[in-house]
Amino acid sequence: MGRVQLFEVRLNHGRVVYSPGEPLVGTVRVRLAAPLPFRAIRVTCTGSCRVSSKANDSAWVGEESYFNSALSLADKGSLPAGEHSFPFQFLLPATAPTSFEGPFGKIMHQVRATIDTPRFSRDHQCSRVFYILSPLNLNSIPDIEQPNVASTTKKFSYKLVKTGSVVLTASTDLRGYVVGQVLRLQADIENQSGKDTSPVVASLLQKVSYKAKRWIYDVRTIAEVEGAGVKAWRRAQWQEQVLVPALPQSALPGCSLIHVDYYLQVSLKQPEAVVTLPVFIGNIAVNHVPLSPRPGPGLVVPSAPPQEEAEAVASGPHFFSDPVSLSTKSHSQQQQPHAALGSVPHGAPEPHPQDGSPAPHPLPPPLCISTGATVPYFAEGSGGPVPTSSTLILPPEYSSWGYPYEAPPSYEQSCGGMDPGLTPGS
Repeated sequence: MGRVQLFEVRLNHGRVVYSPGEPLVGTVRVRLAAPLPFRAIRVTCTGSCRVSSKANDSAWVGEESYFNSALSLADKGSLPAGEHSFPFQFLLPATAPTSFEGPFGKIMHQVRATIDTPRFSRDHQCSRVFYILSPLNLNSIPDIEQPNVASTTKKFSYKLVKTGSVVLTASTDLRGYVVGQVLRLQADIENQSGKDTSPVVASLLQKVSYKAKRWIYDVRTIAEVEGAGVKAWRRAQWQEQVLVPALPQSALPGCSLIHVDYYLQVSLKQPEAVVTLPVFIGNIAVNHVPLSPRPGPGLVVPSAPPQEEAEAVASGPHFFSDPVSLSTKSHSQQQQPHAALGSVPHGAPEPHPQDGSPAPHPLPPPLCISTGATVPYFAEGSGGPVPTSSTLILPPEYSSWGYPYEAPPSYEQSCGGMDPGLTPGS
């Protein structure tokens, strides 16, 4: 063992999570087995964001600095054998962004200490990473208490000569949530056709944007729940709940290289219909009473099937206007109790239940810096992002399918045009 037996940075009270504008206090501890000459002992406190163009690559192509402060703890001299302690204090800037870490970039804050030794001697360095949580108050987002509703109508063809449509409407009780809060989803499906739909799927998606040489987008499914399909000529209503796990907050204010967005996507595979609702994840809950979701202008509640289905309805089953309740087939959170649902650094404050009543000693909001596995895709050229064919990518706008101008001939018409000598029974 060399002369330096211990060289470390300690933060007071073992803290690892701080708020912007708060003082960061600690000490640099050194234990020596023999005297150590030095030219200077310094400590620096830095905060920066770095972005790469490849996953988990240390070759950064984009970088921005938020603060860089330095202190000189001791000038040129010699440290005798034994233990030494050097206190320090930094004031964190009020504009420092929340810590974040993903496969293509990270926002990192750390304290680094250096013992600058004389020429031909090896310098000694140590560092301590700490986390900054800049709480996002959901009440500062415009219209956050308004109902979150989206609707789409999908026309499709089936059995070659028949056409139908499905109206899919999704709504949530709020537009913003905090960790541990329950997201209440309601989906209304009107099957205005004689064909059953596929199961309805709702996915909570996270989209992280990295500004490298070109924009890189990482999208992953946070939670997924699947409901039953809707029978022909039926209206159905599906209600489900999703527990918001520990996730990084939306937007990451103060950082221009990384942006985080969340979406709730409700979709059908048959027919292909998708609605997407933007969702905000913050640290301070919405304090307004949520309004009741109302159908948007795109929602159509017909009292009869569409005109092109009039003949089919006359000879087939009637359209049921009273909605039925859909059952849930699978839920990705069924095996997840109220335990830790995300990546929270050691020493970070624990989540607390949102019961609506002020706590006598409120805890700081929980901090999550990791995003987990993601599916990347890139923006092509200088335009906006172009999604790939991955099922996790936010879907593009779907347009109506093309229909044949004339229906194909029936079996009798086909046989009538054949040679009479070839017809059966001749």
